[in-house]
Amino acid sequence: MKIIDVLCVPVRTGFYRDDQAAIRADATHDGFLYEGRPLTPGFSAIREPGTAVSVMLILSDGQVALGDCAEVQYAGAGGRAPVFGVDEALAQIRQHIAPTLIGRPVTGFRELAEETDSLRADGQPLAAAVRYGVTQALLHAAALAAGLTMAEVVQHEYDTDVPLLPVPLYAQTGDDRYTNVDKMILKEVDVLPHGLINQVDTKLGAGGGLLKNYVRWLRERILTTRARPEYAPRLHLDTYGTIGIEFDQDLDRIARYLDELAVQASPFKLRIEHPIDAGSRDGQVNVYTELRRMLAARGIPVDLVVDEWCNTREDIEAFVSAGAADVIHVKTPDLGGINNTIEALLYVRRHGLAAYCGGTCNETDISARVSAHIAMACGADQVLAKPGMGVDEGLMIVGNEMARTAALARSRAASGRALSGAGDGVR
Repeated sequence: MKIIDVLCVPVRTGFYRDDQAAIRADATHDGFLYEGRPLTPGFSAIREPGTAVSVMLILSDGQVALGDCAEVQYAGAGGRAPVFGVDEALAQIRQHIAPTLIGRPVTGFRELAEETDSLRADGQPLAAAVRYGVTQALLHAAALAAGLTMAEVVQHEYDTDVPLLPVPLYAQTGDDRYTNVDKMILKEVDVLPHGLINQVDTKLGAGGGLLKNYVRWLRERILTTRARPEYAPRLHLDTYGTIGIEFDQDLDRIARYLDELAVQASPFKLRIEHPIDAGSRDGQVNVYTELRRMLAARGIPVDLVVDEWCNTREDIEAFVSAGAADVIHVKTPDLGGINNTIEALLYVRRHGLAAYCGGTCNETDISARVSAHIAMACGADQVLAKPGMGVDEGLMIVGNEMARTAALARSRAASGRALSGAGDGVR
């Protein structure tokens, strides 16, 4: 089977892109919009509609492999790539991707993905979003050619030795952080609520009081409304560096505050993502290493999750080697080719840390489904329910994809139709 054509078209994402710098600077809501001027280059407003480019690889047997080029909600923040440009993405795909892929046989995923991910334009790597979407399509093409799921292709080509089972789902409330928690409890989501704690005054509160009250409410809401006493979700809150802002980057005060949050969360396990922003990767590694040491020395049961300043495989390796986090957020669009996401998840897992296959609400149904396959094949600790902030849609897309994939893998194993293939491709 060969790739005979490459088509691409602009499409919508499941959410919006937001100027994190402007929001941190206390931009105020105007309905669903924000008032004020953007601060991050590339934004024309603080909140803008999310955009993506859908890549379609036309195969010689008439099948079509799909992948979507998308960026994170907070583009251009925390050392990430600049704001995604649809016109630039279309041009890169047509000028650099299509000539490379048209006519190529589909004998597997890994080799062709690595080649595509390493392509250059004017001496620079192609946009991360472009590499992300095109390699999704390459994985889908390999699966179509082999008559397998994408998870099975990854499991085989990377020799993951991981059973294809659904992994814990992590859902996001967005700003509707009370009603959406009720949805999560009703559907017994494994990890919740994210919370979107991205402003000090309105979400963290003076001395962290608003967040502390929210964690207390969260605990009580779960205990009083859950249908089964066995349901005990992990609490995972993303604080966007606001804790560091409120406590003047003072690690002792931050550690004491995290201890207070853990008390409010008990008996549920607590993870805090991005409590402090040190302004650079090296600074973030140093701060996280010291804060994690302090938490361990004091017996404070809070896991630290790294996100910003941990955007590439090299960044992830730096955090892992320094022991600078308990959980590594492998933020799928930031890593470019999904071959990098696969390698990163496996690297984190091999080194004994929790590998979170994440991403962003600002993706598409296609990229979310591909992420589900990768999370399963790599044995991720949790996977983000995406796209969007409505809870139900992301849970349906990612959760159902994992359920179907697991059922197919079980059926194949039971019937003896297991995957066969050489190490450099799929037969």
